[in-house]
Amino acid sequence: MQAWPLTVDRFIDHAARWYGNHEIVSRLADGAVVRTSWAELLLQAKRVSNALLASGIKPGDRVGTLAMNSAHHLACWYGIMGIGAVCHTLNPRLSDEQLTYIINHAEDRLIFADKDFTEIVARLLPSCPAVEKVVSIDDTESWEGFTSGHSVDVVWGMFDEQAAAGLCYTSGTTGDPKGVLYSHRSNYLHTMMTIQPNAMNLGIGDVIMPVVPMFHANAWGLAFAAPAVGSKLVLPGARLDGASLYELMENEGVTVTAGVPTVWQNLLQYISEHGLQLSSLKRVLVGGAACPRNVFDDFNALGVEVVHAWGMTELSPLGTCGTMDNEISTLPRAEQMQYRVKQGRVLMGIDIRIVDDKGAELPRDGKTSGFLQVRGHSVVAAYYKKDGSVLDADGFFDTGDIATIDPRGFMRITDRAKDVIKSGGEWISSVDMENTVMSHPGIELAAVIGVPHPKWDERPLLIVKRHPGQSVTAADLQAHIARSAAKWEVPDAVLFVDHIPLTATGKLDKKHLRGQYGASWQW
Repeated sequence: MQAWPLTVDRFIDHAARWYGNHEIVSRLADGAVVRTSWAELLLQAKRVSNALLASGIKPGDRVGTLAMNSAHHLACWYGIMGIGAVCHTLNPRLSDEQLTYIINHAEDRLIFADKDFTEIVARLLPSCPAVEKVVSIDDTESWEGFTSGHSVDVVWGMFDEQAAAGLCYTSGTTGDPKGVLYSHRSNYLHTMMTIQPNAMNLGIGDVIMPVVPMFHANAWGLAFAAPAVGSKLVLPGARLDGASLYELMENEGVTVTAGVPTVWQNLLQYISEHGLQLSSLKRVLVGGAACPRNVFDDFNALGVEVVHAWGMTELSPLGTCGTMDNEISTLPRAEQMQYRVKQGRVLMGIDIRIVDDKGAELPRDGKTSGFLQVRGHSVVAAYYKKDGSVLDADGFFDTGDIATIDPRGFMRITDRAKDVIKSGGEWISSVDMENTVMSHPGIELAAVIGVPHPKWDERPLLIVKRHPGQSVTAADLQAHIARSAAKWEVPDAVLFVDHIPLTATGKLDKKHLRGQYGASWQW
């Protein structure tokens, strides 16, 4: 067989050569919608490569990107990775302290940034001595000043497929953020896995809109998957409100989109308030947090399928996907939902298991909870610049999640190990309770944390934000929970708040909530 290194530049080469006229649509910060194509993006990315080489960037050097989803950001990705440098995505929602740590730990030499993040960059630079240059990718003068005059004649690839391609740091909810270094091979194989029918089911006829940011675990791989299948790509930028997303979806004929649950709740609320329909959308991929039942139901009423998925930065990120087989698809909707709300089945290239606290594998009976472990071709083996493997003797990575696996192979996350509430010798799932509360029509957002209790060690504290104008009471919510939970699981305390903090990746910030309410709570 031919030697054919699996490097990510092959994706955009393929798209430009065979689907070169297919569009890439970007919404800029000012609301303007601009268009390019795969053929044009390839040339743009090659100019970026030559500009980087002229700036002294070498294979293995880290180049940061601090930007929302756009064609220029995508050109930076491929321009960086094509020459063997490492694309380090920076999350602008992180604190200055976290960003400073990440940039310095990665030793980024150059940063591509949206001009909306100019103030962030200005605050960071005095503390980031390795950064030699900052290029504003959506400022014409800065962008053209960096790329114009450079040739499109540059050699991409031709290096070891095990070479580093990307770097993404975990959100650092426990200690400093940890770096996950993706290789070209791992990204390539992850892409071939995600486009399959059992996963994201992507093809040339799709119009793909990643609402999930490119700085959030590689936009779940969609920045590689879209050129791999030659699809039209729609990049929404920073405008992720319901009105902006709806307009872009309808105008561009989006068929597949992906993002965290809070984004879809806002979109559905906008659609409901204005009596609208979705004319082209077929599938919504939901991950990052458990998807509330009402999101499934509301999209289904609009003729759109919600596919629940699960992954993490350490998995590149996709691990399981809730694609239904023929047998389940023909069941009544109510019976299907017991599978659809789970995080799905494992994909080819990934292996999972649940174990007890001694490492013994537990049964796949859908009832027994255990520590979720994973291994595969795109799973982390060690953190960047950290000594030692993060794998056990069998090559499994401990995800930090608690899960069940049912006889059909559907995995369900019941909690993060650190978020499980241990009350009187029993485990209470904060995720299950949050999902139940979120199904109440009067609730906008809910979080459950364990707080110390003098008799039971811990008891659940339910923290909720009502929808505007709603007057839901604690007794209402306790009764709502009691319909599907054991008596001892029902929270004794309910706290109504105006704001529930989210992490930089859109998840409930339980570390903040525990710090604010946990130790000081009085029974």
